[in-house]
Amino acid sequence: MTGCSGTTRAALPRARAVPAAVSWTATALVLLLLLLVIRRLPWIGDLGMHAATVERLRHSLLHPGNPLVDADTPSPYYSPWTVVLGCVARVSGLSVFVVLRLGALVALGLLVTGVWRYVRTLSARPAAPALALLCLMFLWGTTLFTWSGFLGLDSLALTVAYPSVLSLALAFHFWARLARAVRGAGDGGPAGWGVWAALGVLWAVVLLCHQFSGVVASLGALATVAAARCGRRVWVRLGAGLAVGVAVLWVWPYYDFFALLGAGDGLEAVHRPLYRDLAGRYWLVLLGVVALGARWRRDRRDALVLFFALGTVVFAAGGASGHWSWGRVLPAALIPAQVAAGLEAVEAGRRAVRVGWACVLGAALAVGAWTQAGTLGYVTGPGALPEAVAGKYREPWAGYHWITPWVGYGDVVMARRSPSRQIPAYGAYTVAPGYPDFFLGDEGERVAAVRRYFAPGTGEGARRGIVREYGVRWVVDRGNGLRGTAGLRVVERGPEGQVLYAVAAG
Repeated sequence: MTGCSGTTRAALPRARAVPAAVSWTATALVLLLLLLVIRRLPWIGDLGMHAATVERLRHSLLHPGNPLVDADTPSPYYSPWTVVLGCVARVSGLSVFVVLRLGALVALGLLVTGVWRYVRTLSARPAAPALALLCLMFLWGTTLFTWSGFLGLDSLALTVAYPSVLSLALAFHFWARLARAVRGAGDGGPAGWGVWAALGVLWAVVLLCHQFSGVVASLGALATVAAARCGRRVWVRLGAGLAVGVAVLWVWPYYDFFALLGAGDGLEAVHRPLYRDLAGRYWLVLLGVVALGARWRRDRRDALVLFFALGTVVFAAGGASGHWSWGRVLPAALIPAQVAAGLEAVEAGRRAVRVGWACVLGAALAVGAWTQAGTLGYVTGPGALPEAVAGKYREPWAGYHWITPWVGYGDVVMARRSPSRQIPAYGAYTVAPGYPDFFLGDEGERVAAVRRYFAPGTGEGARRGIVREYGVRWVVDRGNGLRGTAGLRVVERGPEGQVLYAVAAG
C-alpha cells in the first residue's frame, strides 16, 4: 500500500510537468513569431497616428501641438507611454519606427509577465499561465478580426506597438497586485498605504495610455475587489488609492482626461462594426463561457465570473442603446472567459475531466491558430506561404517614405483620408486629420476643405484659396485627377499610381 502511494505521488509531478512543458513550448514559439513580427513592424491601422505622436514629442516635449494637423490643440494620444517613447527618440536620435519597435518589445514583455502574474493569483499549476496566454491569442472564432485592445494573435501582431497593448499589459499587472493587496497576501493583513497609492497611480496610467483598455482594467479591478469580500480597512485604503488615481488623471498636463467623457457621439459610427458578426468572430470563446459556468458552481463570487458578467452587461447595454463605442469594453468579457478556459484544463476536479477538457481545448486552439495562420506572412512574406495559408494573409500598408526626400518636418500636405492616416508619421502635417479628433474644433471645416479641393468641379481659384488658408506646400493624390491644375508641379510618383505635387509659391 505504501509503495503504491509513493508511486502515485512520484507520478503526479511528472503528470503535471508534461502539459506544462507542452504549453510553454507552444507559447514560446508563438512569442518568437511575435518577436519576428516586431522586427518587420507591419503597418495597418493606427500605427501612423502613434508614430506621429512620438515624432511631435521628439521635437517638443512641452508643447507638441496636434499630432496630425498644424494646430495648437491637446491630444489624448499624448499619454505617459508616448511621452516616454518621445524622450527615447529625442535622446537617442533613433528613427520613430525603431523607437516603436523598442516600445513593442517592452509592451510584449510586460504583457507576458502580466498574464503570468495575474494567472498565478488564480492557479498555482505550472501550465496555467502558458495555457492562458494561448487562449488569449487563439480562442476567438473563425472570422478574422483585428482591432486595438483585442489580443488575438493577428490583432496583436498588427497593434503590438500601440499604446493599447501596453495599457492591457499594465492592466494584468494591476489586477495581479490588486488581488494580492485585497487578500493581504504574504503579510497576514491588508497591504500598506503605499501599495494602494501605487495601485492608484498605475490605474491612472492605464487610463491615460488607452482609455478604452482603462475601462476594461477598471471592470476587472471591480470584479477582483467584489470577489475578495473585503473588510472595512481594505475599503478605506482602496478609496485612498482611488483618490490618488483621480488626482493623477486631473493633473495630467497634455490633455483634459475628463473632457473625453463627452466625446462619445463623435466615436459611435466608427465603432459600429464591433457589434457585427459576433458569432463568427467569437464562437470559440463559448468554451470559456462553459468554464466560467463550472467556476460559478464552485464559487458564486468567482473573480473571473464577475469580470465576465460586468463586461457582458456593459457591452450589451451599448448595443441596446446605440452607444457603439461601448463595444470597446468587449475584452472585459473575452479575457475572463479565455483565461477560465485555460485554467479549467488544469483545475477541473477529476483527472479524466481535465484530460477531456484539455483535448477539447487543444482542438479549439488549433482551429483558432489555423484561422490566424496568415500572421506568418508578416514574417515570411506571402510568397513563402502555402496557398491555403496565403489566402488568410492581409497585405500591410506600403507607407509614404517615398515622399520624405522632398517633404520636410512640419510641411502641410493636402491628401485624402487614407494617406492622411500615414503621412504625419514622417513629420509632415495634413490639412484634415485621418482620424476623429475630439479636441480639434475646426475638424469639420478641414474635412470639408479637403473634399472641396479634390472635387472634380472645384475651380482653380477655390483650390488656391484652400491652399493659402492652410499653408499647403504639397499635394498627394492617386491617378490623374489633378493633371493640368495650375500651381501644381509633379515631383515624384509613388506606388499604386500616387503622385506627389509641389505647390507653387504665391
